[in-house]
Amino acid sequence: MNNVNQKIMNAIIEKAEKVCPDSLAFIGIYGSVVTGDEYEKSDLDLLILIQDDKGWQLGTSFILDDSNIGYDIYCTNWNGLKYDAACHHAQISKLMDSKIVYIKNQEAYNELCKLREQTKLFLASEERFQRVNELVDKAKISYANACLHEELGEVRLDAFLVIYFLMDAIMLFHGKYFKRGTKRILEELAALPMEDVFIDNLKSIASSKDVLELRALLKSLLLYTERHLKQEKEKEEPSESLSGTYEEMYSNWRNKVEEAAKQNNVFASFMNMCNLHYMFSEISSKVSIGAYNIMEKYSSDCLENNVNLFDACLQKYETVYKTAGITIKRFHNVDEFVADYLEN
Repeated sequence: MNNVNQKIMNAIIEKAEKVCPDSLAFIGIYGSVVTGDEYEKSDLDLLILIQDDKGWQLGTSFILDDSNIGYDIYCTNWNGLKYDAACHHAQISKLMDSKIVYIKNQEAYNELCKLREQTKLFLASEERFQRVNELVDKAKISYANACLHEELGEVRLDAFLVIYFLMDAIMLFHGKYFKRGTKRILEELAALPMEDVFIDNLKSIASSKDVLELRALLKSLLLYTERHLKQEKEKEEPSESLSGTYEEMYSNWRNKVEEAAKQNNVFASFMNMCNLHYMFSEISSKVSIGAYNIMEKYSSDCLENNVNLFDACLQKYETVYKTAGITIKRFHNVDEFVADYLEN
């Protein structure tokens, strides 16, 4: 650590003793000073853990004119560290890699060590895929904004968010996080088992001067990411857990599709067939029931075809019921249902 950085850190410790002696838990150093990427204009990245609101007084930002370097003395509380530990993003080097150089509270340091171990376990678990999906969803929202905005500057900012979320998603998918700064971020991505097209698209986006080109590049980026992140999960065999799903489909939409055909209500037919498709998709994501590409075959010209399609899908699904040993609950009349319902 150079003399300037040491003086800054000493000043933080001294001020803590004066204005909030019970607030400061420990100080760590991360970033270029630790990774070896430091150059003559590098600032000092510090993990300053505070234990109460008085500790926020330690934070400040300033510029040293003699070196023309700006500094951001930023404090972090336990909530901030725990948020990072939950891997809502992949920029968690501050939590994981900070070299602790000053400890005021040994118990707090011990808790940090535990938090790091928990984070390692999380990165190695399947739970991280939930975070990956959340980040991709955020990227899609930013892409939608890029399609809605017309000004180049606005679209560039939307593109930044798409890139930010997708890069984090890919790192977490591989159980990793970013350890270096922006200037080395492409190197870290390139070290992952992925195609060059992703990095190439990132560079093209940064260079683009055209809104339409940016949108096309972002779409390509999203589609590649979804393919890269696709997880082929082992699906369950049909079982008793499917009981009631056939009857639910019939109850919710079958007669509505038929009514829509009789009234030539294209919108109602469309919506009900989409609902059926979504229910089959939800089930098939977990259970091996075959493919039901309903909306590929949906017809807006002849709504009666949708009734036939609905019935064909139910007929196919009935074979899944039989495989699982499930009997469709059918009754001749309501009295027969009531008798069975009360008995069983």
